[in-house]
Amino acid sequence: MRVVILGCGYVGLELGRQLNDDHEVVGVRRSADGIAAIEAAGFEAVQADVTDPDDLQSVPDADAVVFAASSGGRGADAAREVYVEGLRTAIEQFGSRADPPERLVYTSSTGVYGDHDGNWVDEGTAIDPTTEKTKVLAEAERVAREVAADHGIDGTVARFAGLYGPDRYRLTRYVEGPVTEGYLNMVHRDDAAGAVRFLLEADLARDETVLVVDDEPVSKWAFADWLADECGAPEPPKRTKAERLADDDLSEPARRRIQTSKRCSNERLRDLGYELRYPTYKQGYRAAIEAYRSGSGE
Repeated sequence: MRVVILGCGYVGLELGRQLNDDHEVVGVRRSADGIAAIEAAGFEAVQADVTDPDDLQSVPDADAVVFAASSGGRGADAAREVYVEGLRTAIEQFGSRADPPERLVYTSSTGVYGDHDGNWVDEGTAIDPTTEKTKVLAEAERVAREVAADHGIDGTVARFAGLYGPDRYRLTRYVEGPVTEGYLNMVHRDDAAGAVRFLLEADLARDETVLVVDDEPVSKWAFADWLADECGAPEPPKRTKAERLADDDLSEPARRRIQTSKRCSNERLRDLGYELRYPTYKQGYRAAIEAYRSGSGE
């Protein structure tokens, strides 16, 4: 099949590498640097802005479109422009073609769940986004399912937990501290990409939402202590939520993130048949720990 990856960045590049041996892959970025990264990964690159329907005309037809664009860490307005309006534009542009795609996969975030007081959540749990940005992500999920369906495209929402992997281990942040209490829900970049590849190749989860997260949510304190021990470092200082929330320098979105707590289940993804390359952080952080101990990494 031909797969077009819109916003072919951190996860998209790895997805393209995984798909490229058996399928035709087209990566789309709007910057010259992004195009160079796609070409270095070994598959076709097209320079286009996902929010511009005229630009998207230069992107070839596809059997499946993966929308993995990023707003670059900017605020809610920028997020809306990319995740909601950009996604809608892409659906309308591809859906109006003589040969429209059968499938769309939109990469969302487990941030849409909001606070569940440390309890487990899954695909059946009602979402309750608490920040303006996660509210935008929740709206984009609706677009991915409902607007895509209006154009005859089966939409899948892949809700990613916290991404980590090459260039995103943030190991020293946890080893040195201070570490605020709460739960971490994580997935290695290779498994985030691998799960999307699996859903496309196995033709699964059409018009569904799937949580993409590893086997073991972990408390931040336990994770930091484990990392420190593996790195041969002392246990990092800890902070309770109340201590962190007392800081005057906290933005309101950061305050709300600290107040949210949940554990995300990957039972649905496992039941579909996906086998994780890195089932937990203990496997996923091994390369970063070895680099740290050798003095060549974080």
